[in-house]
Amino acid sequence: MIIGVPKEIKNNENRVGLTPAGVAEFRKHGHDVFVQATAGEGSGFADAEYEQAGATVLATIEEVYAKAEMIVKVKEPIASEYPLIKENQLLFTYFHFASGEELTHAMIERKAVCLAYETVELPSRALPLLIPMSEVAGRMAPQEGAKYLEKPMKGRGILLGGVPGVKPAHVVVLGGGIVGTQAAKVAAGFGAQVTIMDISLNRLRELDDIMPKNVVTQYSNEYNIREAIKTADLVVGAVLIPGAKAPHLITRDMLKTMRPGTVLVDVAVDQGGCIETCTPTTHENPTFIIDDIVHYCVANMPGAVPYTSTLALTNATLPYAVKLANLGWQEACRRDASLRLGLNVVHGEVVYPGVAEAWNLPLVSVDSVLETATA
Repeated sequence: MIIGVPKEIKNNENRVGLTPAGVAEFRKHGHDVFVQATAGEGSGFADAEYEQAGATVLATIEEVYAKAEMIVKVKEPIASEYPLIKENQLLFTYFHFASGEELTHAMIERKAVCLAYETVELPSRALPLLIPMSEVAGRMAPQEGAKYLEKPMKGRGILLGGVPGVKPAHVVVLGGGIVGTQAAKVAAGFGAQVTIMDISLNRLRELDDIMPKNVVTQYSNEYNIREAIKTADLVVGAVLIPGAKAPHLITRDMLKTMRPGTVLVDVAVDQGGCIETCTPTTHENPTFIIDDIVHYCVANMPGAVPYTSTLALTNATLPYAVKLANLGWQEACRRDASLRLGLNVVHGEVVYPGVAEAWNLPLVSVDSVLETATA
């Protein structure tokens, strides 16, 4: 198979879909790899390293899309890339279709095969290709929150860990999954007083066992959230429903009950956000203020630490990418139920329930698409 790795062109996105080590692995299996010039520079990988690993470096993104049968990326294609995508071309990347109606319709129109990292799901319900970036974003959330709590950043002017004789900040984490767990651990490590909330009592029991003493657990419902955010200095939104829009746990009216300068970090923003007033921002302009509350809503948080993020992501994605190349996407998805759940849009049809529901589109059975698909 011919693999293409374009340079990410989303604002301040410095990650890359494949490392030189990944190129070497594809070459070992007999596949050709074309990498756009400077695609890996933001993550610390020079063109020469890709060439030494066996890739061909092409000057433009147009050349990469034109040659490739499978595109390996990090973030969803943006509008300037839509015309480059060919019918039947396999795109293996994060899509987050449930928060992008224009993207959804564009991929339907292009009749591409869109296999989304974020909906590949193991029988245990774990999301193996989302976990690495959830870990990075979760650990970054308190770090970014601590920065924007500073007065020059329009925050409350509070040090997350406090000092002897002065109380630490109160951090509320909504969601006890991968993001929430990592956020709570890091916030606790800073010395903050942390409340982590979830709707699963079993998960709260697990967290109660593993977390340090400055982390308390609380059942998540509207009343408890409303009470907790009144005293919060930093709120981390860490709620995920695979492939679907995140629910709004903090609504606009709740902002009035919070103290001016409180910081909201919505890690779920790329799935629509769990804070009603959050809209996607960029690393270039990461925050905005509504009702004196600082909103940090960067949709690609791990892009700020691309070396760590790229290695963590490709550790997870490469085995699946190689399987797709070796078997073809049709056979790979027939054999691997987890990979099959990654299919979102195929040949102009929506095959993932969360995407169809988000945009009121007809849903086609993924099994029926695989039955008729040919290599």
